[in-house]
Amino acid sequence: MSLLVVALVVLLFAVLGAPLFALVTAVAWLGLRAAGYDETLLAVQFWSLTEMPVLIAIPLFTLSGYLLTESKAPQRLLRLSEALLGWLHGGLAIVALLVCAFFTAFTGVSGVTIIAFGALLLPALRLAGYPERFSFGLVTTAPSLGMLFAPSVPLILYGIVAQQLSTTPSVSITDMFVAGVLPGVMMLVVVSAYAMWRAPKRAHDIPFSLAEAKAAIWDARWELPLPFILLGGVYGGVFATSEAAAVVALYVLLVTVVVRREISIARLPAVLRESMMLVGAILLILGVSMGLTNVIIDAEVPARLIEWVSAHVDSKLAFLLLLNLFLLGLGMMLDVFSATVIMVPILLPIAMHYGVHPVHLGIIFLANMEIGYFMPPMGMNLFIASYRFERPLLTLARYTVPFFFLLLACVLVITYFPGLSLVWVG
Repeated sequence: MSLLVVALVVLLFAVLGAPLFALVTAVAWLGLRAAGYDETLLAVQFWSLTEMPVLIAIPLFTLSGYLLTESKAPQRLLRLSEALLGWLHGGLAIVALLVCAFFTAFTGVSGVTIIAFGALLLPALRLAGYPERFSFGLVTTAPSLGMLFAPSVPLILYGIVAQQLSTTPSVSITDMFVAGVLPGVMMLVVVSAYAMWRAPKRAHDIPFSLAEAKAAIWDARWELPLPFILLGGVYGGVFATSEAAAVVALYVLLVTVVVRREISIARLPAVLRESMMLVGAILLILGVSMGLTNVIIDAEVPARLIEWVSAHVDSKLAFLLLLNLFLLGLGMMLDVFSATVIMVPILLPIAMHYGVHPVHLGIIFLANMEIGYFMPPMGMNLFIASYRFERPLLTLARYTVPFFFLLLACVLVITYFPGLSLVWVG
């Protein structure tokens, strides 16, 4: 069977909705055959995943997020946030933002956060008098805002992919964790300010109660140490990223199963299975994409693209604007995991040609993907929210328009002010 026939078959399978990893594998295999390499190189590249110690952080952090979601931790953190911030004008909306961002940071999947928190947050916002348009828009967009905060799996995945390209300067997972802090906080602050402006015209959402604050803190006493264990351990030099992932996963497992007993031993295998299904999908795509990356590099695709882009784009500012437009479209079409492992090996050499720091590119990439998640026609958050809230997809898309423009402004600031991402990067 000729390569042309195989390529046509692959294209047909793509149209019929074949899994992405299968399509990437087929394209990588075709590339190896066309270049005259042994097809076993694809398996060798897949096996090389075992030589990445930091890769273990992905399943461990994902497991931690799923365990927290399956327990009553969401309700406790929501209660704590309301007790501490609910007295602010727009406090309930700010609570929704913070809690959604926290859980997406741990699970790495905004859709899981929408499903887990939709039934809690949407009725609360409506009961407090927030407009329907604002409430649906907030709950649809807020989960994406956790993507820039540690231990977000997309941050880790970008770091792993960038490391394989041996860039100078190099990219570490710790650098990615640090770089995402200020851009992520800026996005939360901007949307919080909008939430305060759109809040019902009254002084307070929830009266502050010292007794309730103390009770909420005590109720969340087992969840509160998590950020200190993770961030303090990594930035304090106590743990490597993979070690911190193991410590956090063990801590969450003990708290949810042994201490609080909110996840039974009988239920635990199902939670493990659900979390590892996501991890398996990520690793499959990552493994076969590494083979595809070698094909792309061997075919000098980045070098040719650099030559072509240089001939048509004469400034760094223009390149960054085009990059944002491309990434917004990419976010509508692909999930962040697939987009990262497929496109970063192509985009990173081009961006570095224009003097873009690889860590800065990672934050630009993920910030755009956050927005793409709730843009029609293919934004993943829109589909999940439409199913969860039983609302037409285009109706929800209209509700997210104000959030789109606010976050787009943030993305432009992140793009054109690299110091915001790199101020703490060594």
